[in-house]
Amino acid sequence: MLGQLYTPQPASALPETADVGFSFEVLPPLKGTGTETIFKTIETLAPFQPRHINITTHRAEYVYREVEGGLVERQRVRRRPGTIAIAAAIQQRWGIPVIPHLVCSGSTMQDIEYALLDLQFLGINDVFLLRGDKAREESMYQPTPGGYTHALELIDQVNRFNDGFFADGTAMKVKGVPFEFGVAAYPEKHEEAPNIESDILVLLEKQRRGAKVAITQLFYDNEKFYSFLRRAREAGVTIPIIPGLKPLAKLTQLSTVPKTFRCDLPFALSEELRRCKTDAEVKQIGIEWGISQCRDLIAHGVTHLHFYTLSAVDSIRQIAAAVY
Repeated sequence: MLGQLYTPQPASALPETADVGFSFEVLPPLKGTGTETIFKTIETLAPFQPRHINITTHRAEYVYREVEGGLVERQRVRRRPGTIAIAAAIQQRWGIPVIPHLVCSGSTMQDIEYALLDLQFLGINDVFLLRGDKAREESMYQPTPGGYTHALELIDQVNRFNDGFFADGTAMKVKGVPFEFGVAAYPEKHEEAPNIESDILVLLEKQRRGAKVAITQLFYDNEKFYSFLRRAREAGVTIPIIPGLKPLAKLTQLSTVPKTFRCDLPFALSEELRRCKTDAEVKQIGIEWGISQCRDLIAHGVTHLHFYTLSAVDSIRQIAAAVY
């Protein structure tokens, strides 16, 4: 179960040979592209003995397609379906624990309930609960009719399910194995939070409602993570807070990553990247920074590192080979 995957150690007790955990996140394949790419990712990173693999969930979005008469029709489609099926395939093929994501974004409470039932039938009892991103066409997040505005509401539904009640209040005849869940944390605060203090209070409430672990949004400045960790502990957060990491690999990411993920690039890193002329040069800088970042985290007592794999699988392989 999720709560048993992490055994945090204080920095003072961390020996040089400590077993530092490894995990990573994958995206379901784009609709119609098959499983070759995602399975290749897992085969590449499986030798590092991941404690678990997270599988993201993506909401439906609008696309515009031409129809007869030269008209354009707007349709809502899911470009990356199959989160639960991919989780089951990974578990069956590799035997690695999987943690599928469940998100408020684009989901109704019935959607969540059916997902929980499917996961329970498969014997997958760890989930990661998120609000999720706003739709591309929205200026700000809007809950789906019959869905949720906050991750806390999603947490409450999972807790009710664990207690043996469906979303409509009907009691289950058989409860089944309860779910354990992880949540997100933001070292540089959530983009919609007014300040870091309020964001930490939300994390504290997620812990109070049963979260077993938090995994952070990606960051590149370890000092921001250490500051966040210290403030969270002072506020009463005791669950493991796992750093989320993603090596840079493309020239365009110098501007897109800070904008997309609301994170700062340290000045030293940005200056190195500004000198790069090719993606290959950026990738090498990203690997070197990633190795240094991981070693520093481990030296500060971090006992688990989590990686976001999109467009970064080979870089992560090289970083892991140097660190583990």
